[in-house]
Amino acid sequence: MLNELESLSQNIGRLIAINERQQQARHALEEQLAQLRQENGAAHAELALLREARNALQAERDALVAKIDDAQVRLNAILEKLPRTNGPYDSDSQLDLLATQQHQSAAGAAAHGEDA
Repeated sequence: MLNELESLSQNIGRLIAINERQQQARHALEEQLAQLRQENGAAHAELALLREARNALQAERDALVAKIDDAQVRLNAILEKLPRTNGPYDSDSQLDLLATQQHQSAAGAAAHGEDA
């Protein structure tokens, strides 16, 4: 009977030790869970700020696109109102000037050749 009581006492001691280890592990896991919840909350708050910043940038982009479209419409309206005459710097006029300059330089060279 004494052996049985001693064995029972040892088993109770082992169970108490196992129970203490489990309580310590549970306590550590609860602390880890609380820390992870805090990190999760911080991540959600940062995500909300990033979403607000993204939405603000999208709104700014949309406003700029609208301004660009408006400016392009105004520019096209101005260009349509301008007269369609050929100025001295139009491509056709520049080709005409080039041909005239070549003709004049050839005539000048012929004149110099006659003088020589």
